[in-house]
Amino acid sequence: MAAKPLLEFNDKGIYCTQGQFFIDPWQPVKDAVITHAHADHAKWGHQNYLAHSLSFEILKYRLGADINLQTLDYGNTISKNGVQISFHPAGHIIGSAQVRVEYKGEVWVVSGDYKLEDDGVCTPFEPIKCHSFISECTFGMPVYQWKPQQFVFDEINKWWRQNVEEGKTTVLVGYSLGKAQRILQHLDLPIGNIYTHGVIKNTHEALRRNGVKLNPTIRVTPETNRDEMRKGLVLCPPSSVGTPWMRKFFPYSFGYCSGWMALRGAKRRRAADRGFVLSDHADWDGLIQAIEATNCETVYLTHGYTASFSRYLCDIGYDAHEAHTLYGGDEANEQDEDPVELVDEEGKVIEPEELVTTPQREKTQLTDQEKSIALKKAKKAGGAV
Repeated sequence: MAAKPLLEFNDKGIYCTQGQFFIDPWQPVKDAVITHAHADHAKWGHQNYLAHSLSFEILKYRLGADINLQTLDYGNTISKNGVQISFHPAGHIIGSAQVRVEYKGEVWVVSGDYKLEDDGVCTPFEPIKCHSFISECTFGMPVYQWKPQQFVFDEINKWWRQNVEEGKTTVLVGYSLGKAQRILQHLDLPIGNIYTHGVIKNTHEALRRNGVKLNPTIRVTPETNRDEMRKGLVLCPPSSVGTPWMRKFFPYSFGYCSGWMALRGAKRRRAADRGFVLSDHADWDGLIQAIEATNCETVYLTHGYTASFSRYLCDIGYDAHEAHTLYGGDEANEQDEDPVELVDEEGKVIEPEELVTTPQREKTQLTDQEKSIALKKAKKAGGAV
């Protein structure tokens, strides 16, 4: 009989039988190890929580001050029934962590969500050697190739200046935990004040209680001077789009920050004036680079384009598998970053594998020809939420 794997997937989450704990469980359990505080990974109802130290206040804010929460710094180790558990930077949001699990020399790593680019806000991603790697693949198709964030923020600040000159309020949408802090820290503050929706303001306050230093903001209230706001920038969550709260800023220009803005249809369907391609997840090249850096033998893909990406990984020599989980939305009720359905101009669905090409094993980037093919198909693609 084959040995039982150190980690396995069941109807409650990722389970370690030897350690008797779950990682990011979606059903109530006794012991939960949490990769980060986004709502699809950190659920209410567990008896005991273990998370990174920088997630302490935000988890208390989101799940309740009375939860039984223990924290651990990056690189420190805790033992549960002989299983060694440690947290390592995931680079996704403030306090996000990969979970390294070791027992009798066997090492597994659960990535949670991650990105490789150092955003200057959260601790940068750190590759961890392991035998088995449980990875996301939210943007696991070659049409998703991120530009350096400095390019994106230069575009955002340029757009903001133009709106000020035209007398329009600048309204920029990003997830309240992760995206909002990243945006805030890279805005050109001499242009004007930064105003925030209450949800984002409360999130910032929780992070500040944890010692995180963030640029100053002003909470939008009924008393906030509308003329003054036209000189500034308003940060708000996706849930506010199209609501009376947002319409009161008229005349305004509305921008949306998301990885899905790489697809023409995503911007159109969200009715944004500007779409800025900014994601806290790894792009195609980043996913491949992260997996290769682990030196793993086996890969499990938890959410995103799991079917097509697992076939690609098998083609280049990995033992890759789909894992059916309930992850995939960064923010509850905030038009989450779930995989979009790609359609051509006639409305016909394009299967993800049609956009995935297979370079030689030693390559970590697509050739110019492969990129050209992918980009041509991307131009025909639209995103549907």
